[in-house]
This record gives sequence, C-alpha cells and structure tokens, in this order.
Amino acid sequence: MREDVAQALEIYRQQSPDSLDRALALLQDTVFAFSMKACGHPEDAEDTMQDVLVKTIRHLHGFQDARALAVWLYKVARTTCLARRRRPQSAPFLDLSLDALMPDEQEMSLLLSAKLPNPEQHTVSRETNAMLERAVRELPDAYRAVLVLHDMEGLDHSEVAEVTGLSEGTVRVRLHRARLHVRRALAPQVLARPEAVVRSKSTDGKPKHKHCRDLFARLSDYIDGTLEDDFCTQMHKHLSDCAPCMAFLASLEQVVKLCHLYKPAAQSEHAEQLRRRLSREYAAAKEALACCPAEACD
Repeated sequence: MREDVAQALEIYRQQSPDSLDRALALLQDTVFAFSMKACGHPEDAEDTMQDVLVKTIRHLHGFQDARALAVWLYKVARTTCLARRRRPQSAPFLDLSLDALMPDEQEMSLLLSAKLPNPEQHTVSRETNAMLERAVRELPDAYRAVLVLHDMEGLDHSEVAEVTGLSEGTVRVRLHRARLHVRRALAPQVLARPEAVVRSKSTDGKPKHKHCRDLFARLSDYIDGTLEDDFCTQMHKHLSDCAPCMAFLASLEQVVKLCHLYKPAAQSEHAEQLRRRLSREYAAAKEALACCPAEACD
C-alpha cells in the first residue's frame, strides 16, 4: 500500500488549519497516479481524481485505518476509471495465455547477449516511461488492474483481491501473465542483463525444456516470495544451473522495478484549485453542522 494513504489519514486526524488540504494533496496524488496508469489518458485521470476526491471528503472521517481507506479509494477509482476509459473500437483483445508468453530459443539467446542500462538509469527517461505506459495500456482491463494495483501501487495480493473481487489465486495468475506481457513489450530495448547471469553454470542459451515451463509459470510467485518451500528449493536449484532461465528471471524482476519507479503525480493548477475548493466546502459544512440544532438535523 502506498505510504501516502497512511500519511494522509494521520495528517487529517491532526485537525490543524491546513491538515485537510495536506491530506487531500497526498490522496490526490495517489488517486491520480492510479488513474493515470489505469485510464491511460491525463484528461480521464484528472476527471477520475476529481470524482473520487469529492466522494472521499464525505467519508474521510469514518475511516479508522489506512488499509480500509486505501481499499475503498482504489475500488472507487477503478470503477470510475473503467467507466471513463477510452478504448478504440478496433482494439484487439489480447489472449494472455502462458504458452503464448513463453520465450522461444531465439528470444532467450537475445536476452543472454543483451547489455543495456538497468532500470534505475531510466527513472528520468520519457521514452522508457512512454514504452511502459503503452505496454500497460495494451493489457486487457482485468490484467491491467492487477498489475497496476500490485506492482505500481504497492498493494499486496489480498488487498488486490479485495479491490477487484478476485480470489488471491486468480490475482497471482493474472499478475504473472501481465508481467510477462510487459516484459515482452519492453525487451530488448529497455531490459538489462545483470552480470550475475554470466556466472551461471549453463551458458548455451537454450532453456532446459523439461523443467523450464513449470518454472516460467511460477516465476512471479518466486519473485514475490509466495512459493511453497519445497518448490522454492527446486526452483532455486534449477535457476543456479540454467543461464537462460536466470536471464529471463532477471528481466522479469526489472519489469517489476520499472513499475515501482513509475509514479506520475497530479501537478496541474486544476488539481490545486480542486483541493482548495473541497477544503473550503468541507470547512463550511462542518461549521453549519456545529451550528445546527439536533432537531433541525433530523
């Protein structure tokens, strides 16, 4: 979960003159960042941000913990964004089957020979961000939501399941296939090959097909630390002896890092104006409520 949500709730509870404005600024960035990744268009993201903030300010006092607030925010933002999202009528549906996303020998050999910068060196690259945005935007809605919520917004599997209404098992499957799609879209222009791969025992560039398919199906669980102990031991042993699989794992880990690093923020004049308007309306509503006799409020 993004730290912004917890910070916003803590600041809001301080009840200082500027606490509401500061809290809204943090929540604004959270909602805009998610909406930008999920909607794919700045105009839709700003409209979604406005709608969600208007709803949030009415309920902010009722949240007792940051997790509940985060789940509620993302649920409302996702529903709003889906209603606004612009999808061309001719956009093809992508079948994210595991077999279609598995690399062939040519791709694995190319990955082994690639020597490009690591993700941290791409933090200010507009080209890299544009490629990542495009790859995420091409994902079917069901896969995009899981990737954005987990890898970009920092929700864990159970929180993603709560926001999307999916089982945790389905979340893990969709997350892995979404990562595989983004990895394919970014390689080899963006992804790097760490030198650790060179030191693997096997360097022939050919996956060990008998075991590799099972490994590819569980790589995201391995990255996220959700594998069963026995299978994790088997996978670790296989990876230590298979350079192509090590190279592929490294590229997939870099996709996750790039997703973490991508953080668009709401910085427009419109965003500040909205925040200040909501703060004024909230203050006026509280004052009216304080002055209102109990009988008149029934």
